[in-house]
Amino acid sequence: MAGSTVRNGRQGRRLTAWAVRATAAAACGTLALTACGSTKDTGASSAGGSSGTGKVGVILPLLTSPFWQSYNDYVPKMAKSEGVDALKTVNSNSDPSQQITDINNELNQGVKGLVVAPLDSAAIEAGLAQAERKGVPVVAVDVAPDKGKVAMVVRADNVAYGEKACEYLGAHITSGKVVQIMGDLASVNGRDRSEAFRSCVKTKYPKLKVLEIPAKWESDTAASKLDTLLNANPDIKGIYMQAGGVYLAPTLQTLKSKGMLKAAGQAGHIVIVSNDGISQEFDAIRKGEIDATVSQPADAYAKYGMYYIKAAMAGKTFKPGPTDHDSTIVKLPSGILEDQLPAPLVTKDNVDDPKLWGNTAK
Repeated sequence: MAGSTVRNGRQGRRLTAWAVRATAAAACGTLALTACGSTKDTGASSAGGSSGTGKVGVILPLLTSPFWQSYNDYVPKMAKSEGVDALKTVNSNSDPSQQITDINNELNQGVKGLVVAPLDSAAIEAGLAQAERKGVPVVAVDVAPDKGKVAMVVRADNVAYGEKACEYLGAHITSGKVVQIMGDLASVNGRDRSEAFRSCVKTKYPKLKVLEIPAKWESDTAASKLDTLLNANPDIKGIYMQAGGVYLAPTLQTLKSKGMLKAAGQAGHIVIVSNDGISQEFDAIRKGEIDATVSQPADAYAKYGMYYIKAAMAGKTFKPGPTDHDSTIVKLPSGILEDQLPAPLVTKDNVDDPKLWGNTAK
C-alpha cells in the first residue's frame, strides 16, 4: 500500500496486495521466447489484432496516503511515456463498494481498458466480472484479487516485505517484545505481510515476542491501539509498520508523547522498520527516528500498469518467467499472472540513492 492510506475524516483502508514467492525456471533460457516473462513485444503472445488504442480508466484506492499521492502523480507521466490515452484518475476514497461503482461508471464511458488498485481482494471480483462481460481487460496494481479475470497483477512480493522487516529487527534485537502494526487482513497485502513477519520471527528469532495491532490501514486506529499497547508494555524494543504512508506520523507522535522516541544510537532507541519508501520515511531514517523501510515502487507500479494494459488491449499475453526489468512473472494459485517488481530495503546506508523514487517524487 506500497504498497502501499490515511483516511480523510473517516480514514479508511488502503490495500496494498498479495504475492507468491517464486523464482524463474532455470530452463527458461532454453524455451521459446514466448514462454518467458519478457515485457518486450517479442516476448508476448498476441491473442488478437487490436491496435491497443482507446481510452483507459485508472482507479485509485484513496488519495490520503503519500504513497498513493505519488502513484497518482506518476500515472499521467507514465501513460504518456507508454503511449496510453488515460482518463483522469478516479479516487474510490477507501470504499470497496464505491470502487465497484467507479469501475461501472468507467465502463459506461466506453473505456477500452482499466488499471485498478483494488481495495478489497475479494470484493473486487464484482467489478472484474463487469469488465469481463464488456470485454474490457483489467490490470490490477498493488493488490491481487482473490478471484476474477485480470491481464496482469503489478505488485511487489509482499511476503518479502514481512520477511525483510523480521530479519532487520532480528539482526538488531537479541530478545524482547516487538510490535507489528498490521494492515487490513481483508487485504491480501495485509495477510501476506503479517503472516510472513510472524512466521519468520517464530522460525528464526524465537527470543522475540510479537505483539500485534490490527489497524486496517487506519492512522487513528494505529495511534490509539499503539498508545494502549505501550501503556501495558513500556519495554517494547522494536516496531514493524506495514504502511509508512499511514502509520509513520501517528507512530512517531505516539512515541514522542510518551518520551520514547530516541534517535538511533541513543539508549532506549526503539528499532523501527516500515514499508512504502515515501520521502517522509527517508527523512525519518536520516534523523534516526526509524531505521529502515522497504521501498514499494510507486513509479514502476504506474509504468508497468500502463505497459500491461496497452499490451492487453492489443491482445497480447504473457507467461511466467524473468522479465527485462529485474522482476519475475509468476502464476498465482488462482491462475492469475503477477509481475513481482523489485522492492529494496532502505537504510541509512543507501537512503540517499538517487535511484529510489522517494528521493525524486515531488
